[in-house]
Amino acid sequence: MIPVTEFRQFSEQQAQFRVLKPWWDVFTDYLSVVMLMIGVFGCTLQVMQDKIICLPQRMSMPNQTILLPNKTELVSPVVSQDVHEMMGLKTNLDLQQYSFINQMCYEKALHWYAKYFPYLVLIHTLIFMVCSNFWFKFPGSSSKIEHFISILGKCFDSPWTTRALSEVSGENPEEKDKKSSASRAILNLSVEGKLDNLEKTQSLKSIPEKIVVDKPTASALEKKEGEQAKALFEKVKKFRLHVEEGDILYIMYVRQTVLKVMKFLLIIAYNSALVSEVQITVKCSVDIQDMTGYKHFSCNHTMAHLFSKLSYCYLCFVAVYGFTCLYTSYWLFYRSLKEYSFEYVRQETGIDDIPDVKNDFAFMLHMIDQYDPLYSKRFAVFLSEVSENKLKQLNLNHEWTPEKLRQRLLTNHNNRLELQLFMLSGLPDTIFEVTELQSLKLEIINNVTIPASIAQLEDLQELSLYQCYLKIHATATSFLKENLKVLRVKFDDSRELPHWLYHLRNLEELYLIGSLSPDASKNVVLESLRELKNLKTLSLKSNFTKIPQSVVDVSSHLQRLYVYNDGTKLVMLNNLKKMVNLTELELVHCDLERIPHAVFSLTNLQELDLKENNLHSIEEIVSCQHLRKLTCLKLWHNSICYIPEHIKKLGSLERLYFSHNKIEILPSHLFLCNKLRYLDLSNNDIRFIPPEIGVLQSLQYFSVTCNKIENLPDELFFCKKLTTLKLGKNTLSLLSPKISYLVLLTHLELKGNHFELLPPELGFCRALKRSGLIVEDALFETLPSEIRDKMKAE
Repeated sequence: MIPVTEFRQFSEQQAQFRVLKPWWDVFTDYLSVVMLMIGVFGCTLQVMQDKIICLPQRMSMPNQTILLPNKTELVSPVVSQDVHEMMGLKTNLDLQQYSFINQMCYEKALHWYAKYFPYLVLIHTLIFMVCSNFWFKFPGSSSKIEHFISILGKCFDSPWTTRALSEVSGENPEEKDKKSSASRAILNLSVEGKLDNLEKTQSLKSIPEKIVVDKPTASALEKKEGEQAKALFEKVKKFRLHVEEGDILYIMYVRQTVLKVMKFLLIIAYNSALVSEVQITVKCSVDIQDMTGYKHFSCNHTMAHLFSKLSYCYLCFVAVYGFTCLYTSYWLFYRSLKEYSFEYVRQETGIDDIPDVKNDFAFMLHMIDQYDPLYSKRFAVFLSEVSENKLKQLNLNHEWTPEKLRQRLLTNHNNRLELQLFMLSGLPDTIFEVTELQSLKLEIINNVTIPASIAQLEDLQELSLYQCYLKIHATATSFLKENLKVLRVKFDDSRELPHWLYHLRNLEELYLIGSLSPDASKNVVLESLRELKNLKTLSLKSNFTKIPQSVVDVSSHLQRLYVYNDGTKLVMLNNLKKMVNLTELELVHCDLERIPHAVFSLTNLQELDLKENNLHSIEEIVSCQHLRKLTCLKLWHNSICYIPEHIKKLGSLERLYFSHNKIEILPSHLFLCNKLRYLDLSNNDIRFIPPEIGVLQSLQYFSVTCNKIENLPDELFFCKKLTTLKLGKNTLSLLSPKISYLVLLTHLELKGNHFELLPPELGFCRALKRSGLIVEDALFETLPSEIRDKMKAE
């Protein structure tokens, strides 16, 4: 016999697929096994047992002469009453003739249904089995199912699932803190009774979560478990995007169910009509009289009785199988299986952001609910962004301990202790334990939530947010209103520009980098800054065409305004006239062709920077004489060709920047600004330095690098307060011995000229060291050895 275990692979799938088998699939699988056993049993009997047994039937007629086989004599006619008496009559047939008769009658007289019934049962049952499990094997669906089962198992067993559900389904932490130790003792004494009651009264959904609540769970996950849960969140996201695109699983299951129903109807139809053809007695008429002497036979089908019973039994099982398939069809077509709502999970767990799903994702979850709804509930945790953010927060706290954060503290240019965090998944709670923190810089962090615990950072005065999407607690907003002095924000869209910045009444410095414009349909709008009563410095790096009205709102107390455009032409500058208290003004990369006339109304202005504009002429510089307090003028990185003689009227200038222009001639009037301490003329086309430079007795910094100067006037060395002298990349060939007059010199740049040797008088520049002398090594070697040794001695 064929062992039934050989067919197990058709009826039993891998163990993990059981979660996608609802009760009707399990039931029909067992019915298939029973029908398969009927088919195998029938086939075995058909092969091993005799099929049919036949005897000759004498069909006598009146006055008929019967020729007996193997006899030559004739037998006289027999009366009719003798014909009916068959008992005891010999047929004189041998064994081979009987076997031949049996075989001929089996093939000719026996109905095909009676012959092939066991094989039909076997074939139909195998088709049922294939239909039931085809979607597990079909390439387009099996990969999704295997991936889903793998993720589902990991989600179900993940410690994070248990923790997340215990936090939301158990008591609140505040309530737990109020519990007394006596109540805990009572819980410990009654734990066994509680478990018994839970088994009797609780549903399967709530048992695991309730037990977890009663356990003293750890305050944090292990680092490895946290990383595994983080990876699960990513897998679930990608899997959801992939599976929700199509509905092949649903279509495959519907098709195989419809096929089973049609198969059921076909089996019931033809079996009901043909089951009566399975008879014990079979009349056989075959033309073999010349071989046996008989033409009519009466046959006994030995398996007819058993096959008849098996066929009726098989029909009963098929009927049950078919009605189960009809119920499955009803479930498929009268329920919305391509949409799945986690409403009951949201209500039970309190995790409100679990999204509903659709298509194949929804269908698989419906199937799992038929197995155990707890799977869907635990799986839903990994669809929640709130849950994911909590996990990220735990992982962050594990990774960024207070000790590690303290090691990253640096002193910034404002002499504050600063912590910089870059491209993290969130803001570690451990930051708020570093109480000495004064400046916090966050870059490219998408989910930043500032809790009320920021109030622990009593020394925090500076906050930098570069492309960070920020959420803030109301208590934290109040803290920042009172304590924050400096705020820097770099943004790409409106979500990254915090609205609470307009209410920081103690804010002194505000730096904004991003697209700002009055046109709300295209860019982020800068709202009124009227509430920033203490704002002294405002820096805007954007694409303005005019000074925003919101800047005018703080004109009464604003002292420093920095506007950095992206090359957009700044046209309307009339609002500048209202900012009478400005001491520093920078208009950088604004495509200005002239010095704006509005600037000349700023009588308190001390520093003006017009870097990277399109200035060709600065004749209007004469109006700067009204700016009595102007000490610094930066006209660098423009296209200025000459310096007008009116420059001499700027008697208060102490620093003047003309680098990176197209100046060829230095007017002598320039050196009538005798208060100049800093003069930068580098990267121009200057060929000659007037001797009037000797007038600048306060000059400390002088740079003419990257020009075409061939000689230096001796008067230059009368500027005895020079500490920095940059002469590199010119065409100089001789350095005057009068360099010894510059005893305060600490930085001398000579590299890139045509010098053959250095004067030994450099040794009188006692403050000049080797690190401050920028010159070729070979040229340095031309100095006397004692001078070289002295310079090398730091």
